Amino acid sequence: MLATLVREPFNKPGWVYEEKYDGYRILAYKEGSRVRLFSRNAIDRTDRFSDVAAAMSKLRPSTLLLDGEVSVFDREGVSRFQLLQNLGAGKSIFAVFDCLYRDGKDLRSRPLSERRAALEKSVTRNKVIVPSTRLAADGLAAYRLAIERKFEGLVAKDSASRYLEGRSTSWLKVKVHQEDEFVIGGFTAPSGSRSHFGALLLGAYDRGKLRFVGKVGTGFNSASLAALFKSFRLLVRKQSAFVDPPRDRDVTFLAPKLVAQISYQEWTTDKKLRQPVFLGLRDDKSAQEVRMPEFTA
Repeated sequence: MLATLVREPFNKPGWVYEEKYDGYRILAYKEGSRVRLFSRNAIDRTDRFSDVAAAMSKLRPSTLLLDGEVSVFDREGVSRFQLLQNLGAGKSIFAVFDCLYRDGKDLRSRPLSERRAALEKSVTRNKVIVPSTRLAADGLAAYRLAIERKFEGLVAKDSASRYLEGRSTSWLKVKVHQEDEFVIGGFTAPSGSRSHFGALLLGAYDRGKLRFVGKVGTGFNSASLAALFKSFRLLVRKQSAFVDPPRDRDVTFLAPKLVAQISYQEWTTDKKLRQPVFLGLRDDKSAQEVRMPEFTA
């Protein structure tokens, strides 16, 4: 179940407001002592997040299917996607926000309030698996708290809603910090002391066409520059995948396969990113999933 982005915070009776985490969405399945963790595009993450799998195996229910986000938190207790690129920077935590199946019962048709109760009965608070953080009961107060704590945003959910596959207006997200995924469609040549490449060309799909949304040249170190450049070798192509490619002279175009996580200040009036910063690559989302933002009032 995926949340729909809205422009402004709001308050509605019967809705709850949760911290929006900045990590990998995970479905965790337990049957007896056997556990499997899967990303939203069915990549097996069990080995990568072995600490989460081990903690999951110790939970009391014999069968369990949990939905949540694996994140790494900074010293202020805020989840940061960039820290997931190197788990040595902090231990991963599975923040669980839904329980879909428990002890032989399929709970997806039950209201969120009932699923949350099943979640809290199943997950005893520990250092690895925790229930998602509920913010203030008032949506506007929850938004102010998200700003104060410097969260990525918040997710508002209808307590009476069922769990439905796909994008839903029963779950709504409000962003505090601008961060999204974008397709890498090429790179510019390096200059000065920079090695490998200068900046990445970013894009997003709009009605099936990849549109150029700007360049990102910050957020890299020597190791990430080298690793990214190595991953580009098999993707080089003569023709641009963008329908509106930039006019830079020294550009190398790439097949639109890689997806980058980017933070940015805002969108400009001509639909370009202002002050983008590279945070890392994502392999849990395909390039075709990256769309130009659509907002609901």
